[in-house]
Amino acid sequence: MFETRPDRDAEVVLLGRSNVGKSTLMREITGHSKFATGGSPGVTRKPNHFDWTAEDFVVTDLPGFGFMSGVPEDVREDIKTDVVRYVEANADKILVAVLVVDGKAAVDIIDRHSGPEEIPHVVELFGFLQELDVPTVVAVNKMDKVDDEDERLDALAERLGLYPPWQQFDDIIAPISAKRGNIDALNEAVRHHLHEQQRDDLFKFF
Repeated sequence: MFETRPDRDAEVVLLGRSNVGKSTLMREITGHSKFATGGSPGVTRKPNHFDWTAEDFVVTDLPGFGFMSGVPEDVREDIKTDVVRYVEANADKILVAVLVVDGKAAVDIIDRHSGPEEIPHVVELFGFLQELDVPTVVAVNKMDKVDDEDERLDALAERLGLYPPWQQFDDIIAPISAKRGNIDALNEAVRHHLHEQQRDDLFKFF
């Protein structure tokens, strides 16, 4: 279990599979470049916390899970378990969970791992966050590489149990390109959830 969390009453967490751009997004949100990003999946093995003491607020980039080249399966499972436990333990303090997915690959990965014995990680995690009543935004990253944007986002919405068109859920589905600094849709969605929890004071970060 991750023990590094600062003692803060308000938190936004970033979570998702490896190599979807969480650390790049973390840099965009915080404006700080100290977060490690790597070409190889699994660079982030422990949470990265960015702490604002005055606001009693922390943004956390949780380690990626799922397949990672060169990382043994038991280690991958341990990471996933730790991520789940972290969210469970801090659910009452998490104002928004940002589930980051790769816009180009997410639907294919979900379909590849859907079967009678298997629930895809992303779908499972989305359902898990809903069960915990944690407001969730799905940040659909790398959209600059996607040609059929609406079609792709509709397909993703459908697989998450949201009835297309995806535009009905702009407080849940946010198409972004973190590498290009295009995260306006995410900021809007996060603000929606912060406002609902009477935390407009945190808008300055989003």
